[in-house]
This record gives sequence, structure tokens and C-alpha cells, in this order.
Amino acid sequence: MPESIRQDMKARYELLLNTIMELKHRIEKLPEGTVYVRHQNGHVYYYRLMPDKVETTMGSDDRELIEALVQKEYLLKVLRSAVNESEALKRMMRIYPESGMEEVYDNLPTGRKMLAKPIVPGDEQFAAKWMNVPYERKPFKKGAPVFKTIRGERVRSKSEMIIADRLWANGIPYRYEYPLKIGKKVIHPDFTILRMSDRKIVYYEHCGKMDDPEYTEDMLERINDYNHEIIFLGDSLFLSFESSTTPLDTGFVDNLINTHFR
Repeated sequence: MPESIRQDMKARYELLLNTIMELKHRIEKLPEGTVYVRHQNGHVYYYRLMPDKVETTMGSDDRELIEALVQKEYLLKVLRSAVNESEALKRMMRIYPESGMEEVYDNLPTGRKMLAKPIVPGDEQFAAKWMNVPYERKPFKKGAPVFKTIRGERVRSKSEMIIADRLWANGIPYRYEYPLKIGKKVIHPDFTILRMSDRKIVYYEHCGKMDDPEYTEDMLERINDYNHEIIFLGDSLFLSFESSTTPLDTGFVDNLINTHFR
């Protein structure tokens, strides 16, 4: 968990640094001086104040200049906020611990781990408990081909077997075809994944018959069902594709694992 937080802080810090550079570049291109507004007798008056304290009145013909100076004032405020946040994050990243309370139990020697009663479940214990939840598996049709994964579970295709084995080899906790209730229907996502970095549930569907029109329509309906359940593509839902002429791209699967499932 701390590693996930550390990664989020690093990503935010890099975003802030890039934003600061961009803001400075944009501010340099804007006109000199600042603008202030005075309200008098129901009228609004705009004034430009230069660095040498010279003040000039701006009228309706100076609208573009007024807008540029107002935008500059806004960008300067954003810049100050970004600088303050980046400095705070930099300090936080220096003092943030390498490990958190969830990892204390996992790091105990075996003899002590057998006797200790964890207050906060570590990743290993949490993942093991999650994976061992019993559930009723979706039945296979009689005579369907048999494909078995390294850990001995039966799946429906060679591609699903490859995906399952890659998840398992990378230590990604998953459940195969675990039932999910969406509205009034129950579907069985190919892989329900526990992402350990934030302990979030994500779903992975392999669309393996994309040249079958009926199958494609079913998949489109399923994706719409996910959306209605606030399970959005690229956030909690991930897809891979295959057809009779375009096989599963295992490199894509590995990228999903490294980018979204850890």
C-alpha cells in the first residue's frame, strides 16, 4: 500500500513540475504589468500597473490587453499553488516510510507469523483470503475442449489459459468467471482481479471471437452492462481482442499486468 501511495505522489510531483514549466513559459509571453479594477458610480474601470509603478487607464479598445493581463494574474496564482504543492510533496516523499502497517505481519519470521494474530491483514494474507472464497463456477458444455491452467483450473480457451498462467506467474490474484450481479442479471467476467497496490477489484474480459457477429453483439451488450454499473473501460474494466486471423497478443497482456493489475 505505501508503495502505491509513493507512486501516486511521484506521478503527481512530475505532473506539477511539468505544469510549472509550462506556466512559466506561457506567462513569459504575456504583456508586462498587472491589472486592477475599480468600481465607481456604477461603472467599471480597468487600470494597468507597470513594474515601474506607472499607471495607465485602459478602455474598451484595450479589451485584448485586459483579458491577457487577467489571464496572467490567474496563471500566476496557479503557478504559486503548483510550486507550493510540489515543495510539500517533495518533503513528503523524503519522509514517507518504505513500508506500511499492512506489511508488518508479512515481514515476520515464519515461526512468529504462525503465532501472531494480525490486526491489519498483510498483502499475502489478504490476497489468500480473497482467492479462497468459494463460489459456484459456470458449467462447461458437454464435449467442450478441456484447457487447464498451471494451477489446475479449467478454462474455456487456449488464450484464457495463457492469460491465467501469466496472471499466476506474476503473482496477480484473480478469480476465473466469478459471478457478478449487474442489475437483474448475473454475468461471469473472464477474470476478476484483485489489484494489490490499492486493493481494488478490476475486471478483464478477453474478447476471443471478434469475427463472429453474434459474439460481438453480445460483448457490446456486456460492456454497456458494465457501464451501467459504473465499471468503466480503462478504469475498472480492461479488454483484449482476438479473431480467427489475429491471435492473442501476449505482449499486450503483459503490458496490462504491469500497468494496470499490480
